[in-house]
Amino acid sequence: MMTKKDILELKRRFKKEECTFTRMCGCYVDSSKNAVVKLGETFLNLEDEEFYKYLEIAKKTLSGTIGNNLLELSFPDFEEEPGGRQQFFMALRESKLKNDDLLDRFYELIMKHYSYSGNYLILIFHDAYDVITKTNDNLKIDESEEVYEYLLCAICPVVLSKPGLGYREDENRIGPRVRDWIVSNPDIGFVFPAFTERSADIHKICYYVKDAKDSHAEFVEHALGCGSRRTATEQKQAFQAIVKRALGQEEKQAKELLMEIQENLHSMVEDDEEAQNDMEEKLLTQDTITEVLTEIGIADQTVSAIGESFSEEFGETLPSVKNLIDEKALAAGLREKREQELAKQVKELRSELIEKSLDASDDDSSSDHSIRTYDVVLRVKPEKTSQIKAQVIGGQKCLIIPMDEDEQVNVNGIHTNL
Repeated sequence: MMTKKDILELKRRFKKEECTFTRMCGCYVDSSKNAVVKLGETFLNLEDEEFYKYLEIAKKTLSGTIGNNLLELSFPDFEEEPGGRQQFFMALRESKLKNDDLLDRFYELIMKHYSYSGNYLILIFHDAYDVITKTNDNLKIDESEEVYEYLLCAICPVVLSKPGLGYREDENRIGPRVRDWIVSNPDIGFVFPAFTERSADIHKICYYVKDAKDSHAEFVEHALGCGSRRTATEQKQAFQAIVKRALGQEEKQAKELLMEIQENLHSMVEDDEEAQNDMEEKLLTQDTITEVLTEIGIADQTVSAIGESFSEEFGETLPSVKNLIDEKALAAGLREKREQELAKQVKELRSELIEKSLDASDDDSSSDHSIRTYDVVLRVKPEKTSQIKAQVIGGQKCLIIPMDEDEQVNVNGIHTNL
């Protein structure tokens, strides 16, 4: 399995003094899917300005999170037979990008299956990395373990620079700036073969996607010849849609339910890690999600509907439990709970303080009883004191205390409805 350590080992070499790219080729494609211009360069002979720009693009193709921006894709058996995609990429690698016919076929494959409405640049690099042997404590030994020969492809949108004002030297004035077509960072890309456990895995591709909400499944299947695989973001969105759909229009209930599910799944992952099972990715099965929903107290009918939709949506390609956990939403939910609990405690403490204040007032009245006896003793909240009025009604002096509908009355320790 591809690890972060493998990715970092390759990326560290994308520096001027470490880089060993032998050749770089490319094709600029317009919005009508026409090949406008093709290029082929000995990479190390490039001028510094170009060298660093292209190197930065290559580095971006190995950026992001494994499982979300970087996916390990496998070739089905039939694609490893003569005429299959894996065999084609093997031939392209062995040509070291010096076979124009293979390159043209590669560009046509991209243009046919890459769905993009604007202009873009296809770049492909060839490299041969002499993998140095390492001891168990990661000390390097000056001898080669293998030569990892691979291809790195980056597909970059080409966009117009923003309009603005600038100095027009030919006219010696400030005027509209000339807009240029600029190569952006890669939208998608791949490395073949995958670099796994410091070795080439010709049965797999390391696939990169910039926007984890769209893995370009059609491109993966038809251009790369691999089975498509959802990113962590896509898995999370699909699962949340299932839950919301099962609850209909009850948005607040769906949000609360999703938060409870998040908490349960998070606890499940923590328990698994404590049991030292983190070497194997924990997958969410239909039985597990049914168990989680039942524990929360969801109605059997809703649990059944979610279970069926889950099975239809994911089939045999089960999602990782970790991928369904929205860490930001979970943290926000826990923070909100803590704030609500704190507000509740503050309210209770405030009520206790008021009660103690009133009790203390009664004690003061009792201690002064020997000096002066009161016929009427009132105990009200401080904010109502200013509302008390004296008024003569029917020749009798009365105390008037305004009352709101939701206010409670206690006379001599007895709850009274007035």
